[in-house]
Amino acid sequence: MEQVRHTLSIIIPAYNEEKTIAELLQRVLDADLGEGMERQLIVVNDCSTDSTGSIVEEFIAAHPQAPITYLKHDRNQGKGMAVRTGIQAVKGDYVVMQDADLELDPNDFAKMLPHLRSGQFRVVYGSRFLAEENSHTYVSYQLGGKVLSIMTNLLYGQHITDEPTCYKMFEADLLKSIPLDCKGFEFCPEVTAKVSRLGCKIKEVPIRYYPRSIEEGKKLRLKDGFKAMGTLLKYRFWKKP
Repeated sequence: MEQVRHTLSIIIPAYNEEKTIAELLQRVLDADLGEGMERQLIVVNDCSTDSTGSIVEEFIAAHPQAPITYLKHDRNQGKGMAVRTGIQAVKGDYVVMQDADLELDPNDFAKMLPHLRSGQFRVVYGSRFLAEENSHTYVSYQLGGKVLSIMTNLLYGQHITDEPTCYKMFEADLLKSIPLDCKGFEFCPEVTAKVSRLGCKIKEVPIRYYPRSIEEGKKLRLKDGFKAMGTLLKYRFWKKP
């Protein structure tokens, strides 16, 4: 009996990531997703001003058989809008976010997928805090992540340790059904709030983490943390999912 095959769609928002985008794409293509899993890479270039776009195009030309969908914004709109553009192109059964840097290891998708494929969960997050061996470059980022996780648990009845993690994986039909308002980094708290309001319990698994510095291109700032807190509060008390 032939095994049923499934596809994981991997959305990769990219803005000025010329130093890492080619290696990241190769790592995602090479990652072992487990038996019976195909992949679809969706790269969304958010109007980069460096050579990110040309590097992606050269990579695609050099890998003509690679399952890569390449989309471009004609103006910079923010990570949230890039994710929303990517969602429209999803063809897979499952979908996950992948930043264009090298902070996370796409081989960890293989730890997350079984929980979706089992049918027990519709949402799985990769937690950087559950893996004790991980280092964290900035104490402020570490504390910020813990505060957002505590807020999520108190406001939405979840039991998670890493709300702002990039590795958020969903049943594709679920994510496509959620109307998103985000434009910037508030995608993370918005989608967390909305799946929680829909009654989905978030499963976490430990993932590896290799943080980069601000000098190396890390884009999150303190104001984004405050926006995230405001977003969690907004969708709990003032806006319906």
